[in-house]
Amino acid sequence: MRKHVFYLILLFLLQISASFAQNKPKYIFYMIGDGMGLNQVHIAESYQAALENRNTVFPLTFTKFPFGTFATSFSLSHGVTDSAAAGTALAVGHKTKNGVIGMDSSRTETYKSIAYFAKEQGMKVGITTSVSIDHATPASFYANQADRNMYYEIGQDLIKSGFDFFGGSGFLSPEKTYKKEVAPSLFPQFEKAGYTLAYGLNDYHKIAKSSNKVVLMADKGTAADALTYAIDRKREELTLQQITASAIQTLQKDNDKGFFLMVEGGKIDWACHSNDGATAIQETKDFDAAVAEAFRFYEQHPEETLILVTADHETGGMVLGNGSSSLQLSRIQHQKVSQGALSKKISDLRKANPNATWDAVKQLLEENTGLWKAVKISETEENELKEAYTRSFVQHQNETEKSLYAIDDRIAALAVKALNRASSISWASGNHSAAYIPIYAIGVGADLFHHKMDNIDIPRKIAEAAEWPMALQATATH
Repeated sequence: MRKHVFYLILLFLLQISASFAQNKPKYIFYMIGDGMGLNQVHIAESYQAALENRNTVFPLTFTKFPFGTFATSFSLSHGVTDSAAAGTALAVGHKTKNGVIGMDSSRTETYKSIAYFAKEQGMKVGITTSVSIDHATPASFYANQADRNMYYEIGQDLIKSGFDFFGGSGFLSPEKTYKKEVAPSLFPQFEKAGYTLAYGLNDYHKIAKSSNKVVLMADKGTAADALTYAIDRKREELTLQQITASAIQTLQKDNDKGFFLMVEGGKIDWACHSNDGATAIQETKDFDAAVAEAFRFYEQHPEETLILVTADHETGGMVLGNGSSSLQLSRIQHQKVSQGALSKKISDLRKANPNATWDAVKQLLEENTGLWKAVKISETEENELKEAYTRSFVQHQNETEKSLYAIDDRIAALAVKALNRASSISWASGNHSAAYIPIYAIGVGADLFHHKMDNIDIPRKIAEAAEWPMALQATATH
């Protein structure tokens, strides 16, 4: 009898233990849409419905998650954050001043990011992005630097991290320090630290089985600052979804402790800085494709996985609706290339024919934006375009419009602006705003995300779900 009771008690304790184990995520996806406010999400959903002439929304992968809320994003120094302060808040659970990576506002104390807490638990860690790996948001998870522009120094922090997978377009300053001094290339240093470098997806597939620590970048000869915009991308070019899938493959290998993977859709922000509605929509959808990759993994491990989707801040003050009660979002489909790519097409035309006629320029705009041909343009807007044409092709004054990440031809910027207006998209500025950021969650611990929050609460709640002591840290070095 006693023996029987003993086994019953033992079984009960094992069940309790299993229950507790199930309440702690083994696999954590922390996915950040840079510049992706609530309206960027809403417009992407509305656009899908508009293509079928439906007055509704077609949900994205992450907007169907069972838990959702929103958060404030102000930094310690400003009501409107930059990506460094926002990335730091999302990574370490503490606010800092704009421009600072993983440090306090005095730039003397360093904070330990949630990725380091994961690593200390024996989990593998991956940091991925659609822009450069040393950019502010990804850097906030592995670096501690006084200035977000200390790219070489951030690259050295990558080595110190010992994390298992890094993926993105490349590195902005692999051979020069913040002070512009020539320094030893980071790439041999990465290899010496045990990382295998892969350039493009084909290169990754060659080394995937034999490499446990990987730095995946875009193909050699392509831009190091960012992957190509989804709207401009060629079939063979690297995508954020492919980087995410590659990270999962590497992090799963020889691993019984689980993993932590941060994924940033970095170019939603870039498109919104340029007030390029069509490109922003496609970048949001491209980020959602990366989330879908994580969700497929979740479906295989639903009792062990947490997916958290959020943003660092909103960019542009983007709004769907500009006066009329009727939305015309389907018109944005006529834009075939990004504003930057349209600028290059105009530049190429100018080089080939410096005295090109207005009709030639107008035809180029028609083919790439649908203006005149599929979308009406106001007399005022056409006159603005003609004036810009005259200064560019007649007077040979190459006028440009500058945003944070681009210098675009004025003709291209005016054409995109006209199409945005006709498509019911409006903008408040070319910079960040203080608008709420969205939060979506599914899986183990997702129920912690159900009320209004601040951005520093997000990593703390993830740590709470994982039972890490992150929320208790004051300052810590590593």
